[in-house]
Amino acid sequence: MIVLGRATLAGAAAVLLSGAMPGYAQETSAPPAGSAQVQSHGRHGSGQESPPAAQDHSAHQQPAGKEESAAGIPPITDQDRAAAFPDLNAQHTVHDDGVHYYVLFDQVEWQAGDGASGASWDTNGWIGKDVNRFWFRTEGDSEAGELGEAQAHALYGRAIHPWWDLVVGVREDFSPGPSRTWAAIGIQGLAPYWFEIEATAYVGESGRTHLRLETEYELLLTNRLVLQPQVELEMYGKSDPARRIGAGLSSIDAGLRLRYEIRREFAPYVGVSWNRKFFGTADFADQAGGDTRGTRVAVGARVWF
Repeated sequence: MIVLGRATLAGAAAVLLSGAMPGYAQETSAPPAGSAQVQSHGRHGSGQESPPAAQDHSAHQQPAGKEESAAGIPPITDQDRAAAFPDLNAQHTVHDDGVHYYVLFDQVEWQAGDGASGASWDTNGWIGKDVNRFWFRTEGDSEAGELGEAQAHALYGRAIHPWWDLVVGVREDFSPGPSRTWAAIGIQGLAPYWFEIEATAYVGESGRTHLRLETEYELLLTNRLVLQPQVELEMYGKSDPARRIGAGLSSIDAGLRLRYEIRREFAPYVGVSWNRKFFGTADFADQAGGDTRGTRVAVGARVWF
């Protein structure tokens, strides 16, 4: 019994030594080369063998401070990083210093309805740089070969926001009646949901005042077919009998035009327009034997360059 006890104790000690000292275990009972036990000990950091993956990884390590391109792509430089992440807080980072221009014949059309017909136009444009520009507007109509309403603007515009311009200048009314000159100040631009807005206030001779609001929207039915609704409202502070204009809300004009863009710069269209005069302006129209409201069909073209 004593001999067996000593043998048992010696075996237990050998097992403990093999777990605590892997090197000792390999020396005493090394399994055949390539066996699973050798690979397992290598993965656990025995220091005797390393798995093939570890050897391959160490072979590809580069010295510190050097970058190797992947698949032939050159290493990223400081200039590349600067170009990819520009300073977005800089003012007008994409603006240049060139002089540009834009001319839009928004409406050049022939209107017919209510027993009368005639031509009508609405044109605007600008020339200048990104912030400061000279703007012009002109619009009017004719009937039976005679000039009806006609006016022109000359304005200085300054960008006060990426989508808005502040404009100041003068407006000249040529017809009907005697000409009138107005000082103008307003704002124009693109409102949320892509509504184009023009709001202009005027001050004229003898303390006359005038406010005009205009908005339009372009609804893309297809890539080339565009539906354009438009509304214009005018109000005057004082009556001007010589021009048949009354105080208060003067008129509202609304139109709906459907155009087909043969090219972006040229688009024929068909449409319909409504006009309604109010209050003193309607009274002056009645006295002159004119209409206070009307509906007309329009055919024309929209051109810009």
